[in-house]
This record gives sequence, C-alpha cells and structure tokens, in this order.
Amino acid sequence: MSLFNAFGSVFSIVIMIMIGYALTHNKWLDDNNAKLFAKIVVNIALPTLMITNLMSNFDKEKLLVLGKGLFVPFTSIALAYVIGKVTCYLLKVPKGRRGIFLSIFFVSNTIFIGLPVNLALFGEESVPYVLLYYIANTTFFWTIGVYEITKDSSTEPSSIFSKNSLKRILSPPFLGFVLAVALILLNVTLPKFILDTCKYLGNLTTPLSMMFIGHTIYSVDLSKVKFTKEMFVLLLGRFVISPLLVLLLTYPFPLPSSLMRSVFIVQAAMPAMTNTAIIGKAYDSDYEYAAVMITITTILSLIIIPIYKLLLA
Repeated sequence: MSLFNAFGSVFSIVIMIMIGYALTHNKWLDDNNAKLFAKIVVNIALPTLMITNLMSNFDKEKLLVLGKGLFVPFTSIALAYVIGKVTCYLLKVPKGRRGIFLSIFFVSNTIFIGLPVNLALFGEESVPYVLLYYIANTTFFWTIGVYEITKDSSTEPSSIFSKNSLKRILSPPFLGFVLAVALILLNVTLPKFILDTCKYLGNLTTPLSMMFIGHTIYSVDLSKVKFTKEMFVLLLGRFVISPLLVLLLTYPFPLPSSLMRSVFIVQAAMPAMTNTAIIGKAYDSDYEYAAVMITITTILSLIIIPIYKLLLA
C-alpha cells in the first residue's frame, strides 16, 4: 500500500475535524454545543454502536475466543504506567502536573479518535477489538489515572476504589458493551427494528466525535505552546513506547487474530484522552497543559496514523 493510500484511509477523519474547526471559527459550534456532542456520543451513540456491532459480528463461540485477548491491553497499559511513573520521577515533573503527565503517557483516546480511526483503517470487523482495548484503557484511566490527577490537588486525593471511580468505569459505553456480551452469551436475538435503531444512532459516533475534536483544537492558543523535554517524552510515550509494548507482548502471548494485534497497536498509539483536561480542571491540576498536549497529540496523530497503517499492512 502506498503512502497516499494510507493517508486516504484517514482523510475523511481529517475533513470532519476540519469541519468542527470551521464551525467553531464561524461561531456555529460553541462550548455548549461541544458538550452536547460529547454527551450524545458517550450516552447514546457509543452504547448503541457497541450493541449493534457486537451482535452483528459475534456469536457465543467467537466471543469466548475474543476474551482471550484481554491480557495484552491490560498488561501493556500497566507496564506503560510503570515506565511513565519512573520517567516522571527522573524528569522531576513539577507537582500539579504529575498526574496529567502520567495519564497522557499511559492511556490513550480509544473512543473519540481510536474508534473512528480503526473503522477507517480496518472496517467494522475491528470494532470488537477496539472495545476490548477500551475496557482496559477506561479501567486504568478512571482508577489509577484519576487518582494520580487528584494527587496534583492541594486537597486529599480520593481513593482508587471509591464509589465515584466505580461509577465512571460503569459508563454508558461500558454498560452497552456488557449488555451486548450478555445477550450474545444468552443467545438472545433482538428484534430487527431495535438493531436498526441502534445502528442509526451508533452511526452518529464518528462525525460528532471528530467535530468535537475540531472544536477542541480551535479552542487552544497554539501560539503560546513552547516545546519542552517533557512534551517530547510524552510524545514518545504515546506514539512509540505504548504501541511497542503491545507489539512485544504479542510474541510471548499470541493473539487470536492478526487484526486484533493491529487494532491493539493502533489503539495504543492514539493521542491523549480528552477527559484528561476535564478531570484536571475538576481537581485543580494543570488542565491547560493537558489541553495543549491533547491538541498536539491529536494533530500529530494525523501523521502517525498513516505511518502505522503502512507498518501494519
């Protein structure tokens, strides 16, 4: 596959991001609209997308095979956290930013960007594998990641195993995934009109997510960004170390399919989670730094994604 074709695989994503950017510039899309987009995606589009894709592509036998792949994302993200923790100490990252630094280093944007990117690169067959990585990623972020960010605050950090952490993990997309898995394991078939409704609502995920990212990019003043050693290390963690850990783990622990391996590598190489800035602001951490890194990693991912597409071809 040529470099042009690799870029072509994600060009539709770039266009949708540009539309979100343009809508924000023309004041059609403001912060309230962007928050609405995010709520629709998280609470409606993603859960229904997970239901329709899982129930359309999997039966009980395939699902049981799928579960064998969970070890790799959980282990790779755990290792990335340990490496990030050591790196944070060696770089002497200032207090107030350490949790943000760690979260950007070891977890990725598996849904807002990861899902549409994998759909563009590998098609709908990739969705179940995207969801597997999402389970590991969201569990780590809403427990260890949020805990590390709360430590940036002057107030007492909340417990990793708090009620709030559990509520965040049991998000609508995760519950949609669990519901679909339960229905498949119980051999329950939903009526066609319900599956059709889920499909139509699920199709909102990609365009709304990409326009949301376009709005985020527009909202950050890139002229104030100064490239530092910390930023370089974070980019290394996001785009090199995390996917490399996945790749290395697949040798001693082979995955059921080559597609699962490719999806996990791409998921690990996604930009920083947009929730990092939101949580950072909630806990008086350096949320502006988080917003800048989200923007930088998102923009760079448009270059990184075709490169990984070529490497995995």
